Amino acid sequence: MLNAMRTSATALMITVVASPAFAAGDKPFFSLKNTDFVVLLAFLLFIAVLFYFKVPSLLGGMLDKRAEGISSELSEARALREEAQTLLASYERKQKEVQDQADRIVSAAKEEARLAAEQARVDLGKSLERRMAAAEDQIASAQSAAVKAVRDQAVTVAVAAARDVIAKQMTAADGNALIDDAIKQVDAKLH
Repeated sequence: MLNAMRTSATALMITVVASPAFAAGDKPFFSLKNTDFVVLLAFLLFIAVLFYFKVPSLLGGMLDKRAEGISSELSEARALREEAQTLLASYERKQKEVQDQADRIVSAAKEEARLAAEQARVDLGKSLERRMAAAEDQIASAQSAAVKAVRDQAVTVAVAAARDVIAKQMTAADGNALIDDAIKQVDAKLH
């Protein structure tokens, strides 16, 4: 089948190429003195050599291999592109997740800072209340101590004044009677 196609293609080429030479006129075409005929023979011989060494099939095979190579490179390029798009989408998702996480961390830190500030205010208020209570206790204690000191001093002054008054107004007999009376009271309470 392939040989029949080659033969018919060769005959067609010969007729197409030879028709202008037939029209040339004054020299016979099929003569070696006619350069057109010699060129035609050389061309046909060249074509025959090409077909004999299967150059068209070699060229076709090389072109097919090249087409397969290009096709495989295109497939590989498509796969790489899809992989790159997948990676890009993955990185964009990761970046969004990281941004969301950073936003959550910042908002949590702000909330913690707000709560810590409120707690510090509460603690400061309690501390001030404790200090105020301690200061009031100290003031009350100091006031009580001062009142007691004043009373003790007043008692001491009153006792000293009473002793002086009693000592000036009491006689020895009154003093002995008081001592005897005190002994009786102590004796009555002890028995």
